[in-house]
Amino acid sequence: MQARYGKVAVLLGGHSAERDVSLMSGQGVLQALRSRGVAAYPFDPAEKPLWALQEEGFDRCFLVLHGRGGEDGTVQAVLEVLGLPYTGSGVMASAIGMDKFRTKLVWQALGISTPDCVVLTADSDFAALEQQLGLPVMVKPAHEGSSIGIVKVTQPGQLEQAYREAASRDSLVIAEKFVHGQEYTAPVLGTQALPLVRIEAPQGNYDYEHKYFTDDTQYFCPSGLATELETQIQQLVLQAFKAVGAEGWGRIDLMLDAAQQPWLLEINTTPGMTSHSLVPMAARAAGLEYEDLCLAVLDSTLADDGKRHKE
Repeated sequence: MQARYGKVAVLLGGHSAERDVSLMSGQGVLQALRSRGVAAYPFDPAEKPLWALQEEGFDRCFLVLHGRGGEDGTVQAVLEVLGLPYTGSGVMASAIGMDKFRTKLVWQALGISTPDCVVLTADSDFAALEQQLGLPVMVKPAHEGSSIGIVKVTQPGQLEQAYREAASRDSLVIAEKFVHGQEYTAPVLGTQALPLVRIEAPQGNYDYEHKYFTDDTQYFCPSGLATELETQIQQLVLQAFKAVGAEGWGRIDLMLDAAQQPWLLEINTTPGMTSHSLVPMAARAAGLEYEDLCLAVLDSTLADDGKRHKE
């Protein structure tokens, strides 16, 4: 057994709309850690309170909770109070990263390219906004992940209904200018940008089903980009990652338009670790197998005995 980690809780499941994905991610991480001699155990906050982590004698936590109530800083804040080291970003970066609108505000303030967007409300002039942004436009619940609740508006007059669908999931809804081009994701591990992954989904529809439950989407890593361009994008991604205060690991999704201009869409501070997930794919291309990736993420909790979130 690897005694330096002590007893490790793999936090999985939870209450969010991404519970099923989190359970899949958590089982993968759990098996990987155990295969490397780590005393790892599942812990589902939907089934027991977080303070039970102390009662059960856990020394640190590997977070694979996706979505609200797990990836948005709330669990991270409780773990701070409990004094338990945990993987990934701290409270502030997790909260910002979970909020697509405020992530964009940070990036825009630093001149980092991200598509224009507007906040939608029930009183919005939807026809005027369709003209302002141009069609197609992406309507997104600001605090959901895994493409949950996202609607692509392609025809005039559809924006209001798309808003109502997204608003049923979130009180904050944005309409984002659509970028025509190729989709990529850029994983980060520590201070290193991993190889980019090119994503080709059917009809460009990289939705929840195509992310996790079908084999129709194709992924390419290496991405096929020229080395110089990929390096430039990786540097931009690291800048954007640091801008929101993210730590440990994460992933930034982006579009590359016809002029080879990257447009950053959003950050994921607790990436998926399922069989379809992209951080493990990029890590493998960099020579790091799934089990080693899990250990590398867990190692971040050993730094200063987990005090990196308390500065």
